[in-house]
Amino acid sequence: MKNISKILLVIISCFFTINIEAQNPIIKDIFTADPAPLVHKGILYLYTGHDVATTEDTNYKMADWHVFSTTNMKDWKDHGAVLSPNTFSWATGDAYAAQCIERDGKFYWFVSTFHKKDEVSQGGAAIGVAVSDSPTGPFKDAIGKALIINEMTTDMKYGWDDIDPTVFVDGDGQAYMFWGNGSCKWVKLKKNMIELDGAITTFKPKNYIEGSWVYKRKGLYYLVYASEGTKPEMIEYCTAKNIAGPWTYQGIIQENVHNSFTTHPGIIDYKGKSYFFYHNGSLSTGGSYRRSICVDYMHYNKDGTIQKIIQTAEGVNRIK
Repeated sequence: MKNISKILLVIISCFFTINIEAQNPIIKDIFTADPAPLVHKGILYLYTGHDVATTEDTNYKMADWHVFSTTNMKDWKDHGAVLSPNTFSWATGDAYAAQCIERDGKFYWFVSTFHKKDEVSQGGAAIGVAVSDSPTGPFKDAIGKALIINEMTTDMKYGWDDIDPTVFVDGDGQAYMFWGNGSCKWVKLKKNMIELDGAITTFKPKNYIEGSWVYKRKGLYYLVYASEGTKPEMIEYCTAKNIAGPWTYQGIIQENVHNSFTTHPGIIDYKGKSYFFYHNGSLSTGGSYRRSICVDYMHYNKDGTIQKIIQTAEGVNRIK
């Protein structure tokens, strides 16, 4: 009996240890989606969507955007719902994928939502930009109108293709925005970050659906995106020596996620490690419309290609 008791004690101890160490999802008190990390002054900020659909709902309900922060990759501070579609007088609908970047001491948060039917647009998805002097807000509409409206892109014959902006500032100071559902679109931005600087270019990477994330590493440009996969989405990517292309397809880096049709990449280097943020539906009442953000390590091969992401419940280690 003593031996049996010892065995049971070990099993119970292991169970609790696993639960204590299981980090993913990293946010457990609300449902979060569409991660967009940013590092500023030694702090990692994470900008997210917020799923508020009930377990009975059969579509997305995304009320606002949150900001979280960490300095050790384990403890996450919620700075609250600091932005919503209500911030934009022209907007209606939900708070879809967004990304915030810093330039010249200001923080520009590029968001996707929908446009009201008015004299400017007949509706459909649109991209706006909010601005703040702080990474945690308060944010306000930077231009009082949408930066991109549905009428500006006509290659996809439906109203929800102008979503999921990702913004990147190159080493020469030129800013670029990529976005789109069904096709990938990109345009240069002026230095003020609130005006387009030239024509919109449209192209179709292999298996592309939406949720692009653009960055540069060791002279190579990366375009990472949610792909057709096996219907749910996967994450695939392309690389290029010039941000204008041509882009070379490199393959799948993340397979289907648990209990969610969609997945969405957010990639950052922080304190010597590369991190891959994504969302799944792994909380107890989660699902495709009640998603949760996770983070795992990202590794590169010597030639710059990305190794397959290993999805874990444990997440990443605490750092100083």
